[in-house]
Amino acid sequence: MDSRIETFNNEVQKVLTYLHGEFAKLQTGRANAALVENIVVVAYGQNQPLKAVAGVSVHDAKTIVVQPWDAGTLAAVESAITKADIGINPVNDGSVIRLNLPPMTTERREQLVKLVHQLSEEGRISIRQQRQAAHDKIKDEEKDEDVRYTLLEDLEKAVKAGNEKIEESKKAKEEEVMTV
Repeated sequence: MDSRIETFNNEVQKVLTYLHGEFAKLQTGRANAALVENIVVVAYGQNQPLKAVAGVSVHDAKTIVVQPWDAGTLAAVESAITKADIGINPVNDGSVIRLNLPPMTTERREQLVKLVHQLSEEGRISIRQQRQAAHDKIKDEEKDEDVRYTLLEDLEKAVKAGNEKIEESKKAKEEEVMTV
């Protein structure tokens, strides 16, 4: 495979990885550690992701449990979760913090579906930008017209495959969001 097409495929994979990470952060009514594990906590004089200072686990479908490894950081963790404004109020019981997810309203589900569409569109835009860069590179560097035509055809197939993967992810996330 041509290195320019390979580079494009690697960029598409990065876009998909980012998109799946963003989808994981969306609160769908089910507890998911990804909702909170990247919240920034000020601990030991520096900013750190929550997962670096505490264990994050899913207790049941509606509860996330955050257990700081050092009891001295409990207040900082609670404060960071509150400031993150994720729509969940932390409950501090002295040794762990429980996050009880509120039930999802129809209005909130519809907002999340719109956000899923927006994130998907941003992914497609990113793929188009990567395609344009690869397209320009092939046109500038490849002198043989037949090889250039074949490479551009391969590039379009890769673009189509990337967009199909985004569409599949979007539909799966939409279904997850709308499931009561």
